[in-house]
Amino acid sequence: MDSLLNGSLTVVTFFPVFGSLVVIFLSMLFKESDEPMKIGALAIALIEFIISLPLFINFNIGFSGFQFEVRAEWIGTLGITYHLGIDGISLFLVLLTTFLVPITILSSWNAINRGMREFLALILMIETALIGTFVALDMILFFIFWEAVLIPMYFIIGIWGAERRVYAAIKFFIYTAFGSALMLIAIFYLYSLHLDQFGTPSMDVIDFYRLNIPYSGVLSPQGLAFLAFLLAFAIKIPMFPLHTWLPDAHVEAPTAGSVILAAILLKMGTYGFLRFLLPLFPEATIDFLPFILILAIIGIIYGAMVAFAQEDLKKLVAYSSISHLGLVVLGILVLNIQGIEGGIYLMISHGLSTGALFLIVGMVYERRHTKLIKEFGGISKVMPLLAAFFMVSMLASIGLPSLNGFIGEFLVLLGAFRMNYVYSILAATGIVLGAIYMLWAYQRVMFGQLDKAENKVLVDINLREIMVLLPLAIMMFVMGLYPKPFLSRMEPAVSHLLTSKFGHTSPITEVIQPESVVKE
Repeated sequence: MDSLLNGSLTVVTFFPVFGSLVVIFLSMLFKESDEPMKIGALAIALIEFIISLPLFINFNIGFSGFQFEVRAEWIGTLGITYHLGIDGISLFLVLLTTFLVPITILSSWNAINRGMREFLALILMIETALIGTFVALDMILFFIFWEAVLIPMYFIIGIWGAERRVYAAIKFFIYTAFGSALMLIAIFYLYSLHLDQFGTPSMDVIDFYRLNIPYSGVLSPQGLAFLAFLLAFAIKIPMFPLHTWLPDAHVEAPTAGSVILAAILLKMGTYGFLRFLLPLFPEATIDFLPFILILAIIGIIYGAMVAFAQEDLKKLVAYSSISHLGLVVLGILVLNIQGIEGGIYLMISHGLSTGALFLIVGMVYERRHTKLIKEFGGISKVMPLLAAFFMVSMLASIGLPSLNGFIGEFLVLLGAFRMNYVYSILAATGIVLGAIYMLWAYQRVMFGQLDKAENKVLVDINLREIMVLLPLAIMMFVMGLYPKPFLSRMEPAVSHLLTSKFGHTSPITEVIQPESVVKE
């Protein structure tokens, strides 16, 4: 119990949800103004970021296992424990979450015109749910956090979204809840299998890694459980063709909701691949590998082509996420250390650059009340600071060297090339298309003739908005120029995953037969 009370991960995980109670208290204490609870929510989010930094500073770079573990009995008769821990795979997703939440709160300072108390409380609640998803090492605890993310996001889209907000919120909820239900059934199967094989009940992820799950094809127990987990994660990413909920959710969500959705929530799916899909179902992973890789490549190219056709700037950024997350999935599933590290790096990079792009779209929308690209043109003349931040974010998104997107894309393409050069060429095609549509969108919005009266009176970003975008821009350069602190912390966990479950850290150059997969 002492470890439960003193565990740093416990504090990092639950501090935001307790902070939401502080926000509610401040709203009751200062009924005449929203400012105290805004300041309170921002202070809580900043403190949360500060207390999460020791996870990075004190992280043991040479250790491949879980660190900062907290374990306590919860429901002992069922083998359910309160078990938290992080490794090099989950560390940066936690830090990305704590880094972005104060930025989203600051960006919403004047953007929410009703229900500010509820909005801020939901933002802090979703922060706890997201962190819990990334650190939970008990399957039931993981599932609770996984599902808990849905509720705040449903209300954020459904209450503070645009005209079709209710439709978008319901669609988002139905898609993700359906995938989660099948995953829960598969979790129950794994629980039963552990009871049969070891004679003791357990929901611990590490115990599940030791299971010998029967596999003889798609309809075998491992094959069906794999498909259940795959569907849940593929919907959340989302992968083609399960992506149709995402553009609606992005376009209708308020700016803060779009940032959290794109930058953090989508990464729950790719994290699930690394934490559960690959280590639990290695044989099924190998058999399904060509199919999933094809879907990932289709997503890369399809997302880029559809983004290219968009006239709505926010929808363009939304479809770019489908393309970028397809690249992440490709990196993970080439099953070599370059690809997987590149995929993780790209997750974080995408969170920064796409989060910044959504924030910029929101800042323009607050002033102009439209997201249609044709309604702009030449606004760099009246908004030079915004144009500068937009340029940095756009170039980071397309992978310009010296910015964060380049490192992840380079490693993914290298890993894909080492597996099969055709995959690398096709993925690179999507990246080239991404550069075209991003540069073209930037040119149409920022350059050209300033010929619309509404655009001539636009006011450049203020100090608060600069403080929203500046930390993101700084991190884009930091990750682009000095990746070592990030990659060195990922590598042991990634290497352990490959050696323990697939028997190698080198590239797979041909389809591995199930019997060659090494069990832990």
